Amino acid sequence: MGAERNSRPVVYIISDSIGETAELVARAAASQFNGGTVDIRRVPYVNDIEEIPEIVEEASAFNSVIAYTLVLPELREALVREAARHNIITVDIMTPMLDALTKAEGRPPKLEPGLVRKMDEEYFRKVEAIEFAVKYDDGKDPRGIAKADLVIIGVSRTSKTPLCMYLAHKRLKVANVPLVPEVAPPEEIFKLPPHRLIGLTIRPNQLNEIRRERLKTLGLTSHADYASMDRILKELEYAEEVMKRAGCSVIDVTSKAVEETASRVLEIYYRGERHGK
Repeated sequence: MGAERNSRPVVYIISDSIGETAELVARAAASQFNGGTVDIRRVPYVNDIEEIPEIVEEASAFNSVIAYTLVLPELREALVREAARHNIITVDIMTPMLDALTKAEGRPPKLEPGLVRKMDEEYFRKVEAIEFAVKYDDGKDPRGIAKADLVIIGVSRTSKTPLCMYLAHKRLKVANVPLVPEVAPPEEIFKLPPHRLIGLTIRPNQLNEIRRERLKTLGLTSHADYASMDRILKELEYAEEVMKRAGCSVIDVTSKAVEETASRVLEIYYRGERHGK
């Protein structure tokens, strides 16, 4: 039996994704009527044509409007056909914009459901990874080691932080731990699978130059122990011992751009993930 048309409207949101877009439009339109109260019933992730008759049948019991965001033509056609059988008004939220952009772009859309959601998820994963890199930078909290996808170890000024930030933009959660002879490394790094722990090393002469420049920017004398060759050799030797004990891959970052180092890190990481090492 058809619904009484003077009853309170019910807006059914039918989407091949979450349905947030159509709901926002429906609520914006409803705000123009009687204070904006409207009964909205969201039906997300509709990707099977066989689901549509049942959904429309349910909607027919009310004074309904169906708003939909379905990118697959066969789903849209089935919905419009079923709604017409029950005299239900339908509103296509997506197609007019798709048609306009098709004309503007000069090429057809992908017609792949859920792309907006995928884009949102990628964006938030990236933000989360960047926040992770900041929180667990420079060994601030060893608890991050177990939570990280990757852990980078090395002596000071081997570009650990820039590398972590670059990898965060690839949506990987990366922590880094400085290796200092006077401070024992956290035991957590020795429990990691080898492909999730990367050691960075560098030639002594270049590290000496980098540290001397760093001291200058801080207004300190370049003859400080931090930049002395004896200190550098001691740190690099210590770092090498730690990396051997951990059994991790070691990358020489001498004269390498961050992008080049990151490419090698990603190769090691994903190869290990594929092989379950």
